Amino acid sequence: MDINDADSTNGSPDTISPFVEFKPSIPQNGLVLAWLTRDNTKPIRPEPGSALHTRFGSFQHSRMISSKYGTQLASSSSTQAGFIYLLHPTPELWSMSLPHRTQIVYTPDASYIVQRLRIRPGSRVIEAGTGSASFTHALARTVAKTGRVWTFEFHEPRFQMAKKEIEDHGLDGIVKCSHGDVCKNGFIPACDETLDASAIFLDLPSPWLAIPHLKKVISKNKIVRICCFSPCMEQVQRTIETLQKEGWLDIEMVEVSCKRWEARKEMIRKPEDAIERLRDIKRRRNEGLKKRNERKLAEIQNDETVSEAQESEEGMDTGSMAAKSRLKRKAEAVSAAATEEEEATPPTEKYILDKPFLPSEYNPWGKGKRVHEGEAGYEWKDVSKVEAELKSHTSYLTFAYLPPSFPGKDEQLTSK
Repeated sequence: MDINDADSTNGSPDTISPFVEFKPSIPQNGLVLAWLTRDNTKPIRPEPGSALHTRFGSFQHSRMISSKYGTQLASSSSTQAGFIYLLHPTPELWSMSLPHRTQIVYTPDASYIVQRLRIRPGSRVIEAGTGSASFTHALARTVAKTGRVWTFEFHEPRFQMAKKEIEDHGLDGIVKCSHGDVCKNGFIPACDETLDASAIFLDLPSPWLAIPHLKKVISKNKIVRICCFSPCMEQVQRTIETLQKEGWLDIEMVEVSCKRWEARKEMIRKPEDAIERLRDIKRRRNEGLKKRNERKLAEIQNDETVSEAQESEEGMDTGSMAAKSRLKRKAEAVSAAATEEEEATPPTEKYILDKPFLPSEYNPWGKGKRVHEGEAGYEWKDVSKVEAELKSHTSYLTFAYLPPSFPGKDEQLTSK
């Protein structure tokens, strides 16, 4: 199997859905999500004789079978030393790896919707607009075995693919997929069941056309909550008008904008450390200049010694005396410059002994060394840094609720 192939999760349906119950180890032909990179997760069903080929190496399916979920699997290729993680399926990870047939509801929106609709184990939920079935998996996990999800899709090819996916993942005991146009024909399930739903999610181009059909399929003795998922403000306006007309209350529009905050440590850099660092740099510069001048002076003195030796052998003439005079003046100039630089150097303050720096320099921040975050010997402070926005679908969420009806009380009010 190649990483660039289409979705390769076709295989034996899961008898117990991994999206509902946790399994400690990977069964043969069981669904596993191979984590390749932060943005690349591949769904596979391991079977003997097959392999996953990626740019990180080749990974034999036989090594995956019976391994623990969460295992880091090293490549079996001799030339590539990469690895992957074998992760347990969850709705959140599935939304990152599923084949997109439409725009999907990402985790930031999905978690907020489930919380606002108060969906819990045993809830009965209607979803209109199955699409890629990303949110359907999240609903199925939340309602669990005691709940029920009825999902409707008007596009037949998408309906067929979503239905097969639900069956392959072992969720068909919880999720009932139906094909039909709820805006035109209402919520008619493919199975002969009474819906009696208490939570509604509409991801439709025209949710205001489907809302009037809901009273036939929602619970009469419970508070019913609804969420409409609309990308345009004009859709939101028409949806709100219809909700008000149909008696829904506490109507609210929400836009989810999610960001991740990174907490880390940052080194404290005091002004006095910076000043001392500059003084140390100047001190070491002057020491270098002093050594250079001493070296030049030694060279001049050596030249004088050689010149005197030659003069004693050949006899001193006028030209030799002039050369000797020039060497002497040059040596005096170098010596005077070194003296001036030494006098201009300010006294260096004492080093701060609790900083781990080399003896030859004052280095309070470990410049040029590999300093690990929070390393002892340095001063640190806790800071936070905002990252880019998390991936979510850019849509508006319109929430409302419908209180239960009380026929006896209404009759009493009418008689009065």
